[in-house]
Amino acid sequence: MEHIKRVLSYVRRAVDDYEMIREGDKIAVGVSAGKDSLTLLCAMAELRRFYPKKFELCAITVDMGFEGADFSKISALCEELGVPYHIIPTKISQVIFDVRKEKNPCSLCAKMRRGALYRGAKELGCTTVALGHHFDDVVETFMLNLFYEGRIGCFQPVTYLSNTDITMIRPMIYMPEKDVRYFATKVELPVMKSPCPADGNTEREEMKQLLARLERENKGLRYRIFGAIQRGEIDGFRPMGKMQGVKNYSNEE
Repeated sequence: MEHIKRVLSYVRRAVDDYEMIREGDKIAVGVSAGKDSLTLLCAMAELRRFYPKKFELCAITVDMGFEGADFSKISALCEELGVPYHIIPTKISQVIFDVRKEKNPCSLCAKMRRGALYRGAKELGCTTVALGHHFDDVVETFMLNLFYEGRIGCFQPVTYLSNTDITMIRPMIYMPEKDVRYFATKVELPVMKSPCPADGNTEREEMKQLLARLERENKGLRYRIFGAIQRGEIDGFRPMGKMQGVKNYSNEE
């Protein structure tokens, strides 16, 4: 696929650095129909062709239950990539917005979606679930934990979930969001706008805007924060020498 080489340079580096793939793995890519998960799906489909450790691949979408959701274009992309596609129907949106009427729904929603995704992956015989969190997500999550919870922490690049015997990986942790956006636009990925009422009105979005403002006055700020996370070995991150796949592109901000 055109433009995939740069995406693969980030993904291959992270997969190797954190030993995310084992021989014989069956990996489920969690596909939300956003640009991040669709980019990861394309990258993993391409990586499958030549990676020395052979693995199977499938894609799973957790249908939140929003009215009018149409995943036909996602299904067509999966067919083009040769990746089996599975949709898990749920009533998560009704539970959160109609029953519980959550004012801050994001945390509960993420927990319920992950639960459905992991259960679906387990039923399909998967050993691993891949999520599309990118470089900016790492920095934003670290800052959110610092600002709103008063703790030093982030999500992990690799997490073993003992209750489901599933390993969760994040192969795009080196890939800046601007490169994800560029790829998704250039190859015209079938990105679906989120129907969630809370979309764009979250603490994460506020942090994204704050970091963008700070970055304009302090070039390279996000890369320095990411480097600090690695040097501090926060939640499974660890120093990786020259940080190839991240540092090489820091001057493009």
